[in-house]
Amino acid sequence: MTGGDIVVRALEDEAVPFTFGIPGTHNIELYDSLANSRGVRPVLVTDEQAASFMADAVWRASGRLGCVNLVPGAGLTHALSGIAEAYLDCIPLLVLGCGIRRDSGRAYQLHDVDQAAIVRTVTKAQLLPETGAELYATVRRACRMACEGRPGPVFVEVPANLYIFRHDVTLDRLRADYAREQPPLPAPIDAALIDQAAALLAGARRPLLYLGLGAAGAGVHLAALAERLQAPVASTLQGKGVFPESHPLSLWPGFGAASPPYARAIAGSCDATLAIGCRFGEVGTGSYGVEPPGPLIHVDIDAGVFSRNFPATLAIEADGGVFVRELLERVPYREPDPELAHAIARGREDARRKWEEGMGGARVAPYTLLRVLQRRLGQDAIFTADSGNGTFLAAEMLRLEKPGLFLAPIDYSCMGYAVPAALGARLARPDVPVVALAGDGAFLMTGLELITAVSQGVGIAVFVLRDRELAQIAQFQATALGRKTASRIGDYDLPTLCAGLGVECLRLDHDEQVNAVLDKVSAATAAGRPIAVDVAIDYSERTYFTAGVVRTNLLRLPWPDRLRFIGRALKRRVFR
Repeated sequence: MTGGDIVVRALEDEAVPFTFGIPGTHNIELYDSLANSRGVRPVLVTDEQAASFMADAVWRASGRLGCVNLVPGAGLTHALSGIAEAYLDCIPLLVLGCGIRRDSGRAYQLHDVDQAAIVRTVTKAQLLPETGAELYATVRRACRMACEGRPGPVFVEVPANLYIFRHDVTLDRLRADYAREQPPLPAPIDAALIDQAAALLAGARRPLLYLGLGAAGAGVHLAALAERLQAPVASTLQGKGVFPESHPLSLWPGFGAASPPYARAIAGSCDATLAIGCRFGEVGTGSYGVEPPGPLIHVDIDAGVFSRNFPATLAIEADGGVFVRELLERVPYREPDPELAHAIARGREDARRKWEEGMGGARVAPYTLLRVLQRRLGQDAIFTADSGNGTFLAAEMLRLEKPGLFLAPIDYSCMGYAVPAALGARLARPDVPVVALAGDGAFLMTGLELITAVSQGVGIAVFVLRDRELAQIAQFQATALGRKTASRIGDYDLPTLCAGLGVECLRLDHDEQVNAVLDKVSAATAAGRPIAVDVAIDYSERTYFTAGVVRTNLLRLPWPDRLRFIGRALKRRVFR
């Protein structure tokens, strides 16, 4: 078998559906083998950064492993931002790299850099097969490592000479050899720890549930646990949708200073916290603007997260789904708390009315756009976002019933994620509508992937939110500094740009046009055509997240610096 054939068989046996990348001289043999594959589809992209975002989104949307397929050197470094995003967001990813020839004895080869050193800090492992007989097990081992424990990217560097030559192996023998190296099953959770958690929760008057993406495996058992405890449920941004947001106990994506007053008040009324599958990272906590009610029970598959930012009274290293199912058997039932459910419903209604006050203006109100999108596209629609204001608007305004519907770059916070992620998500889930909420600055980074959507026949809807600024940073500047510097982007003609890519572009200037525009969007995407919408978005109302982060960081300053910041901002507003 050729090296390319061996790698493709390994990808097929791992049910990897796509590889995303650009072929080069070092891996043309692999692409030749991919051409014969019935299970793995190679997707040509315009840039490897976008390829890594697409592969990331395949897993987020479908739970199937994504593969970014890279040539040495520049192919890897172009993809590095997306690899790092997957690493910090705990997204499993196969980084199928290619290396220089290691059989020639020659120095200064094309693309010759130490690739393992480059990716070491943003991958779980770096694997280098030395012979053709090692290729199959190495690729499959990488896929397993990416998904087990704390998920993340794993890098495999295949020397070009292993692709070029044939190897005296059989597929049956390769499969049999790999089967013998299966790791042992994880150890069961210590029953005493679960009993301690149950006792702490039973002793609390009102516990708070705080759920990250790592809790997704618990599924419907999360609702059963919340109801049994009569606990309000907050989520991280990554965990949005893990708990159904139509549930009466669903509080908010967050619970600290970056959330509405009602969410802060209800969380403040709690006297214990059960945090599952989360790390209390900076973005998810609104710049650490939360105070988890103690005692804090922290459950995560990665023991390294415990007590890093908030001290845990009880730390349990465990899979979130397994833990919840075992805890349910030990937690006593509580009578429903109508007062709590009413307070949550009233708070959500207050937030809705606040958003509705911004509707009907000269530009498109975010709440109008997102509300109509959800109503028209249904509860299974997938939304992708960029790093910026649109991310937090969507997190606050969308109501999601399950995970895998809100795909956003969180802890590495890459601009340019939305468009390629939408393409990866729609390839992985062709049965559901996919909408990219792209910032107009971020669109300039990866918007050319629309041509990939055209060539692949992928019907995605790209709503480019046009305010002609880097909105999130511009708002921080205006609030904290009293002026904006280098945050206004150069204007561009989006319809003309899209026409050059073979993509229809619609204009959306005010709320009354939303339904008519969506009629055309739905028709195009159903026919397998990508479509763009130039949205005159109204960003005049700050998100709860932005306001909370500014307040949190201001109050953290010593008084002299706090007064200096406030005085400078006020002076600039008066004399501008």
